[in-house]
Amino acid sequence: MKQEIKVSAFLANLPLFKEIEPKEIDRLAQGTRVMHLSRGDTLFHKGDPAEGFYLVVYGQVKLAFTSPQGADKVVEIVGPGMSFGEAVMFLEKPNVVYAQTLADSMLLYIQRAVVFEELERDPQFARKMLGGLARRLHGLVSDVEAYSLRSGAQRVIGYLLRDDELGQTGERGASVTLPTNKSVIASRLNLTPQHFSRILHELTELGLIRVEGRTVHIPDVDKLRAYE
Repeated sequence: MKQEIKVSAFLANLPLFKEIEPKEIDRLAQGTRVMHLSRGDTLFHKGDPAEGFYLVVYGQVKLAFTSPQGADKVVEIVGPGMSFGEAVMFLEKPNVVYAQTLADSMLLYIQRAVVFEELERDPQFARKMLGGLARRLHGLVSDVEAYSLRSGAQRVIGYLLRDDELGQTGERGASVTLPTNKSVIASRLNLTPQHFSRILHELTELGLIRVEGRTVHIPDVDKLRAYE
């Protein structure tokens, strides 16, 4: 059975629209389409026109492109509460990646025309949208830095410790659930699946982690962070 959602209420609780007036939220909701997708569905292909952007209610979406050798390179894994597609929508250029669901998902699709009308009405809305794009750009720059300057093990440890709250509760240990399969995460970290598995094995041999399926147990967060 498909889950129903009150679009206005969901939009109002997103950081992107937190300070937007209810009447403005209602106008955005009128130009929003609810999408129910199954795992493995493709939202758009590279080269398709970008006529809006997406918000994830639940599920996961990978943004990726295919190399000339036919291998996938995952650019980003988008989860609940996150958005994607804003940048190319503003540029009015074709999509530079493809988007595919990694799990059964519910998305909201907001049409470009509605967004542009709201931008003309409210400068505050424009600032919020720019803030979201700036955070995305900062993340991409951090990725380039990691790929260029950090070892594979450092990338994996950084990924496991990506939650800023991890280890800040006074507890030495923690558990992290990988959001998707290891091959997708490996691509996201610019590693081969074999290299990613070897790093997990090495960290396990050192007693820094313990892997059970998609759950990675970290006995001592500080020790793992120090190894990084």
